[in-house]
Amino acid sequence: MANEDVLTKEDVEVTEEDVTRLIPRYHVVLLDDDDHTYDYVIEMLMDIFGHSMATAYEMACEVDAKKRVIVDTTHKERAEHKKQQIESYGADWRMPNCKGSMSATLEPAE
Repeated sequence: MANEDVLTKEDVEVTEEDVTRLIPRYHVVLLDDDDHTYDYVIEMLMDIFGHSMATAYEMACEVDAKKRVIVDTTHKERAEHKKQQIESYGADWRMPNCKGSMSATLEPAE
């Protein structure tokens, strides 16, 4: 093989989209319970994820109906951080019997 046939790093263009596809992605899944109000879920999703009120409301409806909803899809480190934020958000002051935060889980995005 001649020297002119060898590729160098400068010869290969890697786009941000290529890198994004190579990094494994994870879903942050919010799990339903009967200890939190719609208002709590909406406020939490807006606060932690920056979702709009409309998006947060749709997600609150979905978690209530389907018992789970994907609230974010991201790389593992951020997904773990967001899961921790959900689980440490605190109790719903509107519900006297509420003992703490909601639960979440992580799933590989395929």
